[in-house]
This record gives sequence, C-alpha cells and structure tokens, in this order.
Amino acid sequence: MQENNNLGNESSNSIDYWQVIKNRYGVILLTFLLVFMTAAVITSVMPRKFQSMSIVQVHPSMIAINPVGNSMGANPGAQMTRNYMENEFQTIIAAETLKMAAEKINLPTRWSMDMDEATAVLKGVVNASPMRGTDFIQITVRHAKPDDAKEIADAVAVAYMARRKQSEVSRAKRALDALDEELISQSDKVQDHRKDLTVLIQQYGIPYFDGNQSSPLGATEQDMFTTARRRLAEFQTQRDQIDIQIKKLVAMDNEDLVSYAAGLDLPENQVTYYFTQHREANEQKRGLIAQGLAGRHPDIIAVQERADGAMEYARKEAVSLKAVLKTKLELINRQVERMEEMVDARKTDTVDLSLKQHTYTQAKETYEQSRTLLRDMKIKQQEARVLLKMPRDPITLHEKPKRAKSAVFPNIPLNLILGAGVGLIFGIGIAFLLEHLDTSVKSLEDVERYLQVPVLAVIPKDVGVLHKQSGMSPDAEAYRILRTNIEFNRKNPEDNSITVVSGGAGEGKSTTLVNLAYVCAQGGYTTLMIDADLRRPRLHTFFDINNSVGLTNYLTTDLALEDVILQTPVDNLYFLPSGILPADAAGILNSRRMSELLQDVKQRFDLVLVDSPPILGVSDAAVLASEVDLTMVVVQHRKLPRNMLLRVKQAVENVGGQVIGVVLNNVDVRSDSQYQYYTSYYTYYAPSNMEENPTPQAMTAHQSSSSDKGSKGSSSEDLY
Repeated sequence: MQENNNLGNESSNSIDYWQVIKNRYGVILLTFLLVFMTAAVITSVMPRKFQSMSIVQVHPSMIAINPVGNSMGANPGAQMTRNYMENEFQTIIAAETLKMAAEKINLPTRWSMDMDEATAVLKGVVNASPMRGTDFIQITVRHAKPDDAKEIADAVAVAYMARRKQSEVSRAKRALDALDEELISQSDKVQDHRKDLTVLIQQYGIPYFDGNQSSPLGATEQDMFTTARRRLAEFQTQRDQIDIQIKKLVAMDNEDLVSYAAGLDLPENQVTYYFTQHREANEQKRGLIAQGLAGRHPDIIAVQERADGAMEYARKEAVSLKAVLKTKLELINRQVERMEEMVDARKTDTVDLSLKQHTYTQAKETYEQSRTLLRDMKIKQQEARVLLKMPRDPITLHEKPKRAKSAVFPNIPLNLILGAGVGLIFGIGIAFLLEHLDTSVKSLEDVERYLQVPVLAVIPKDVGVLHKQSGMSPDAEAYRILRTNIEFNRKNPEDNSITVVSGGAGEGKSTTLVNLAYVCAQGGYTTLMIDADLRRPRLHTFFDINNSVGLTNYLTTDLALEDVILQTPVDNLYFLPSGILPADAAGILNSRRMSELLQDVKQRFDLVLVDSPPILGVSDAAVLASEVDLTMVVVQHRKLPRNMLLRVKQAVENVGGQVIGVVLNNVDVRSDSQYQYYTSYYTYYAPSNMEENPTPQAMTAHQSSSSDKGSKGSSSEDLY
C-alpha cells in the first residue's frame, strides 16, 4: 500500500513538473533562443585556430651509471616512472625548448617581436599530452595560421629531441668523469689497505696468499689450550671420585666395608676375589645342610673354615685398599695443580693471539673488499666508454606534423549543442524559479486553502458572450455549473441578490455576470442585471443598449423603477444600466434609496446580479457587498496573488458581506492539464437545441417552483 502511495506521489510530481513547463513554455523558449543565439554569435566571432601534431616516443636514459651495481641500467633514476613522464611534458613546453624552436624557424623576425615575447606566445599554443598505455607523447600546436602551426609543431619536436639527446650525453659524461675520479680515489684506498695488511703480516708472521685462505693465527695454541682444559676436567673428576670412595671406606666396618670395597672397579682391588670365595663357600654350606648333614659334620666345618678364611683375607685387602686410594689421591692432586698452571698459561697466550687474529682479519677483509670494488668500477668504466661510443637516441619521432585543412577551434557543432543544452536547462530553471516566486492563484486548492470558500465554477479561457452565440456552445455548461453551485451554496433561499466583484480590473467580472445571467434566464429564472460599476460601466456594451438613463437617474430623481429597467432580447433577462456617471459614486450607492431599490427588485425577480468596480481599487464594491445578500468573487487564473485574494475576502467581510464562493476565470485548459476534464465534459454533455430553448411549459413549471422560495413579487409582467 505504501509503495502504491509512493508511486502515486511520484506520478503526481511528474505531472506537476510537466505542468510548469507547459505553463512557462514561452519563458523557456525565449531563454533557449537567447542563450542559443548568444552561443552562436560568440562562436561566429571567435578566432579560428588550426592544429598540427607531432608524436614522439620517450626512451629511458641511455646511460645510467651505478658504480656499485651489477649492470649499467640498474640506476633507479633511469626508470620510466609517472614523474619521469611528467618531467618530459614540462621539458617540451619549457622556455629553453621553445627558444630553440623559435630560433630554428626565425619566429621573432616573422612575428616582429623579441625572443621573450615569441616564447610566451609559443607557451600559449604548444601543449604536450600522453597517449594512454604507451610511452608516446603528442605535441600539439594550435595557431591561427595552419602553416605556422605545422612549422611550430615540427620545430618544437626537433628542439625537444636535441635537448634530450644533449642532456643525456652531458649527464653521461659527467657521470663518467665522476666515476674516473672515484676510481682514482678507490685505487689509492686499495694501496693504503695493502700496506696496512703487509705490516701486520710481517709483524705477526702470518703467511698470506692471494686468492687462498690462510690458517688462522694461533690455531695451534688454541688447540693446546682446549686440550689442557679437557685434561684438567678429567683429573678433577677422578680426584672427586677417589675422594668419595675413600670417605665411604673410612666410614664403614666389617662386612659392609668388605661388600662396598668388593664393588669398586679398581685394578688393585683384591677384595672382590676373596669376597667372591666367601660367598661361594657359604652357598656350598647351605647345599650340604640341605642334603641333611648336621652342623658338626666334617664337610660343613671344612666349608665354614674356608668361608671364614676368605672373609679374613677380604678384610685385610680392604684395609690395604684405603692406603692405595689415599696414595692415588695425592698423585692426582699434584697432576691437577700442574694442569691448572698449564691452562692459565695457555689462556693468556690464546687471548693475545685472538686479538692479533681479529686485527689481521679486519685488515685483510678491508683490503679484499676495496680491491673487489676497484675491479667492479673498472668494469663499469669500460662499459660506459663503450656505450658513449655507441649512443642511441633517447627520443624517437613517429609522426611528423601535417598542415591542417580545417580549423579545430571553435568546435561549432559542439558549441551550438552546448548552447542549446544550457539554454534549455537555464530556461527550465528560470521557469521553475518564476513558478516558485509566482504567488498567484493557480488551482482550486489554492482558493479553498487560502479563502476557506468553495470554487463555484472553472471558466475556460476565451469564452465569449453566450447570448451572441448559437446557444450550442459547450462553454455554457461551465455557467450552468456555476448556476447550480450558487443554488446549492445559498444557505437561505431568500438570498437572491448577488454582487460580482474582483480584486482588480480585467479579470472578466462583467463577462461572467452577463453569461451567468443569460444561463439563469434560460433556466427559467427572471433575472435582473444591475450595472452598479459607476466608474467604468460595461454591461450595456454587451447588449448594445444606451446607458444614458439608468441607476444613477433612479437614485437621484423621482423616476419609477419601470422607467429604468429594460427588457433584453433574451427572455426572462432584464437590465438596469448605470446611467449618467456621477462625481461621488460611493455616496450615491451608499444611500437609503439604493437599499430600497435592492429590496424592491429582490421581491420582483428570482435573481438579482449586481456588477461592481474592483473591490481593491475603490470603495463602491464594498458598499454594494454590504447591501446585497451574497458576494461572488471572480478571480482570473494565474493573475491575482494569493495575499490579494485574501484581502478581497477580508474587504467583503469587513463591511458585513458574505462571500458565497469564487469563480476561477480565464483558465487555459490546454496548458493546465488538471482542468482539461472540464472542457471534455462540457463538450460531451453539451445540450441540444431543445435543451437550450426550454418549452413554455417547462418555464412555467420552473417559475412555479421558484415562487415556492418565498414571496418575491410578480414576474416581468408586473413591471410594466
């Protein structure tokens, strides 16, 4: 549902925009023509320019010397970067390049100006631009003379090529000279490093062979120091083991001592042998007992004696093992002391030799690096000299300029299209601006929103006087609608006197009154028209009636009402002319006799329509609005501002009048699409001749019904 509402709003906005364009098409067309003609005139007077173009290809620098690289092209400054190409564009239009081009074709003499002026002119006509995705540059020249454009484009391209080549060669030579100087300096450094290395070789006695790796200084001493430290660690370990063994032997007695001593893995250990015999004898004794022999059996006694003897020997050997271990411990302690002295001595020698080795190694590496760099620089020098002897052009000319056959500036079709587009956009913009600033009444909604009164009818544009037409005009239907809406918007059926007012002159007030009166008369209403516009009366002109005698005569003399009310050619339609124009129109209208007149005609006629001057201009209309029952406001479409329309209503209400509604007059239904359905209905439902001319029976019936509205007096026969 919401989506449907959005679509409806968008459609309504589109219609509103189109409506604005249709309403303001004159402004849009005028603005379009003015801008388009201005663009055409400016284009016609603009000076013609011809264009010639050269196309060149840019190559990287032909020599990019990098003394420490592996190749000649490894210099980052020679890469084709974005800035590189931008620099080339600026080189082409630089003053020096343009001066060379000007000198080549002798422009100062041809143009009768000095070199600086000629260069400034060239800077304004020469342009350099890239060709996307390539290393190509377009050199374009625009000039009023096609021959000059061709010669300048060719001269600029040649000058650019010459400057670029000269710059490349000059830069390469400067780089080569710098390389030569650096080569000499590097050669001196190599000699200095070689001398330093020779002094160290002689001082330390280290042999050096070019290209071979010599033995490190102090390698033997280092090995000896490492071996001594390892032997010292071994002796210390043996000493610790023996010390532990001695301490345990001292702390044990009897069988525990023998058992522990038997477990020691020592070459002088006899305890193990005797302890083993003791165990074997005990095993044999247990075997004999198991066979049933008694404890005093000779075999058991013999075995027991052998076991005891073996244990006794084992104890003796354990005691003597303590003495052996103590002797061995003293020997190892002396060896450890001597080895510690040896390690300290070797350590001092090794540190001294390592310092010498470091100094020597650093000097050797410095010498070898400087010598390698010198060799590479010599290779680069040779390569650069070869390249200088075989240079290649840094710029390649791919297309020479040609003489232009037609001007490229101004672009007449493009300028005219742009002028038309700008004119159309500008015109539409002005139209919408005017529409935004326009506060006139544009729609029925404007009237109803600001005045809070209904719109009684919409009258199309260029509607004529109905009683002078054939009676078959569809425009009459608009006034029939007006007649019907007046009938239904009257709150009191006795309110039959209506004055027709407008905010200003020329809004169609009088024409609306005449046509409404005609339609009402055709509908059977006895209708009286009173021309109370005592400033500029016009109603008499619609019927070709003399207005020398009329309202003013009746109000200022003793004439009877029958003497001033005239019968028109239309049945049921009567007319009271204005009469002679007075000096004080407002004073005459604001009189008791005028009030009595209105009360009298209200009783005599079914409908009394009073024409008045514009209500915002004079006070006459306000006086009439206070005298009649109802006031109908005629507003011309898109003319009266909304605030002025509000003042019209306030002017009526300030004097006690009642606004019955508004007639929206002179609506251009061809441009305002929201009103087109009115005319389509008017045409479709246009009445036939029979309907336009009601029968006497119908008139009688209508008059009878009209008499039911109240006691209004007699019809036209009662007037005469």
